[in-house]
Amino acid sequence: MELIARIKQAEAEAHQIVERAKADAVALADKGRQERRQRQEQAEQNRRRAIDAAVEKARAEAQGEIKTLMAQAEQQRKQLRDQVQKKIPSAVAKVVEYMKKG
Repeated sequence: MELIARIKQAEAEAHQIVERAKADAVALADKGRQERRQRQEQAEQNRRRAIDAAVEKARAEAQGEIKTLMAQAEQQRKQLRDQVQKKIPSAVAKVVEYMKKG
C-alpha cells in the first residue's frame, strides 16, 4: 500500500511540475508579446517623431524659400516700375504731340 501511495504522490508532484511548467511557459510567452508590443509602440513613436521633424524642417525650408522668392519678385516689380517710370514722360510727350498734330 505504501508503494501505491508513493506512486500516487509522485504522479501528483509530476502533475504539479507539468502545470507549473505550463504556467511558466504561458507567462514567458505573455512577457515576450508584451515586450514586442512595447518595442513596436516605441518604434511607431520614433517614426512619428521623425516624420514630424521632417515635416517641420520642410515647412521651415519652404518658408525661407517663399521669403526669398517674394523678395526677388518685389525687386523685379520695383525694377519694372522704375523702367516704366523712365519711359512715361517720353510716351506722354509722344501722345501730346500726336494730339496736337491730329
